[in-house]
Amino acid sequence: MTADSARIARRIAAIAESATLKVDARAKALKAAGRPVISYAAGEPDFPTPEHIVEAAVAAARDPKNHRYTPAAGLPELREAVAEKTARDSGLTVPASQVIITNGGKQAVFQAVATIVDEGDEVLLPSPYWTTYPEVIRLAGGVPVDVFAGADQDYLVTVEQLEAARTPRTKAMLFVSPSNPTGSVYSPEQTKAIGEWALQHGIWVISDEIYQALTYDGARAVSIVEAVPELAEQTILVNGVAKTYAMTGWRVGWMVGPTDVIAAASNLQSHLSSNVANISQRAAIAALTGPQDAVATMREAFDRRRKVAVAELNRIPGMITPTPTGAFYVYVDVAGLLGREWKGSTPTSSLELADLILEHAEVAAVPGEAFGPSGYLRFSYALGDADLLEGIQRVQALFGTR
Repeated sequence: MTADSARIARRIAAIAESATLKVDARAKALKAAGRPVISYAAGEPDFPTPEHIVEAAVAAARDPKNHRYTPAAGLPELREAVAEKTARDSGLTVPASQVIITNGGKQAVFQAVATIVDEGDEVLLPSPYWTTYPEVIRLAGGVPVDVFAGADQDYLVTVEQLEAARTPRTKAMLFVSPSNPTGSVYSPEQTKAIGEWALQHGIWVISDEIYQALTYDGARAVSIVEAVPELAEQTILVNGVAKTYAMTGWRVGWMVGPTDVIAAASNLQSHLSSNVANISQRAAIAALTGPQDAVATMREAFDRRRKVAVAELNRIPGMITPTPTGAFYVYVDVAGLLGREWKGSTPTSSLELADLILEHAEVAAVPGEAFGPSGYLRFSYALGDADLLEGIQRVQALFGTR
């Protein structure tokens, strides 16, 4: 190694740490040190995995056939269950051969991008976005192109904005509904318009449907391939069991796409990670094919917490909190709190404001810098009712509304 050579590859060294995990880790460290921190940072349901899913995993662990490798693309039974779910919930009928089981939805996003994005390709990225998307695009050699929609648009981008960002180098776009971090859900009409625009210009769509089952107020997250069926040959759907079934730690996701894309992604996965843990795959089969009562119960709890979070945060002058209709996040415009003195300091960014709230209210929220422009905070309401209210009341007290 020469004296001036880099020890770490440039692409890896350029990756930013996951901001959501970083904030959550800091909150847990402070809590372990004895401080009564309430964290709204992690997108993780506080419910246990439903019992019938756990029992399926226990039974699978005792069966020696699950102690061996499976095909890299996943158990045939799980791929079939995912194909049936995709037909039912996304309006797309595909054979199981067009499904790959991945280690969580995050791996599905990584493989989708890696499979279709070449060096220099531009990927349109509606902003606010999930913190991992731009890092994955850059790792593939692509160029993320932010397309921002603020609180005044309910954080939903328009076809006109996408068209303004399109160039001859545009290869793909991310489409996420319901959204992390905003909880916004595109209407069927908006989804159709965006899908038709992508079809017209030959743009690939990577549609992240991980929060598909979590919608409120009568909203339905219509899949972009249901809205525009002709788009299926240039669309990759990514999804998983983590959010719907409180299975974040089980690490089971999937990608669904055209035959050639799935074949290429299967080759990648065969070298990257081989198969997902068999026990987790058996648990996911139980989740998708078993009783769905627990899903409805969790959704009802999230809905109740959503209403509390929006109502209480909107009592704080300087905070604007649109009402989300999906996922389990509120995304708060905090521009009205910046540039003012609080507890002897004057935050000028949402990053500084988040630090102030953590220090003086012992509440952890993720700053907007993790998801795009500064000036916002993400609060997850996937935590217990008591903690949800107490934490927001602490923030109210900090900013003089209690």
